[in-house]
Amino acid sequence: MYLGRVIGTVVATVKYEGLEGYRLLVVEPTDDAGNASGDLHVAVDVTQAGPGDRVLLVGSREAALALDMTFVPVDAAIVGIIDEVDVQVDPSCVSLG
Repeated sequence: MYLGRVIGTVVATVKYEGLEGYRLLVVEPTDDAGNASGDLHVAVDVTQAGPGDRVLLVGSREAALALDMTFVPVDAAIVGIIDEVDVQVDPSCVSLG
């Protein structure tokens, strides 16, 4: 699982069987603070996320399992819309130099 932000949509009038009814969104991976942390990619949306939403994604086989039909060729799926991220850092694990 990883975090991301929806920054756009993809319009595809013809889709692979099993993707009908799902939206495809352009997602920018982010770190826990919301800063960009990877390359843009397209994810299938099963949550009704929209532009600007911070989202929770799964990749690889887990992305295909998020859809009703198994074995759909997808690499990323949006499985949650994030309300808040709270990270507790153990001071003994932080390097100061």
